[in-house]
Amino acid sequence: MSDAQQLRETEEFFHQQIPITRAMGVRVAAYDGWHFTLVAPIALNYNHLGTAFGGSLSAVATLAGYGLLWLELHDRACHLVIRQSSLSFRRPVRKEIVAVCRRPDEEALRAFKADFAQRGKARIGLNVTIEEDGLVAVEFQGLFVALK
Repeated sequence: MSDAQQLRETEEFFHQQIPITRAMGVRVAAYDGWHFTLVAPIALNYNHLGTAFGGSLSAVATLAGYGLLWLELHDRACHLVIRQSSLSFRRPVRKEIVAVCRRPDEEALRAFKADFAQRGKARIGLNVTIEEDGLVAVEFQGLFVALK
């Protein structure tokens, strides 16, 4: 399967299995093996101030971590859940929401995949940023769990 097909499949999965993603206009923009990027339009995710709604920022950041793991595990039957998360809102987002999940270091990812293969359960921490005009607007840290 090509990279473009994998991204389309991931977006379709989100829209079918997590219906709010369609209403939010979430799109899978890219995955280069190091950075998984989701985007969502401000026009569908704004608050009373005309900036991105905090709940939308949280959801898109969480989905970016989810999407990276979904692609990395290559196991469409697994269940991915967020166990714990924290966000730091540094500045308002006024344009498109762009969430980037950075791939964890090789050792952490290898251990995560090995635990999942051996025990059918694994956890890993991921970091996501939402940036606008080269400045970090939101920092997200999440602990994700994969279950068979």
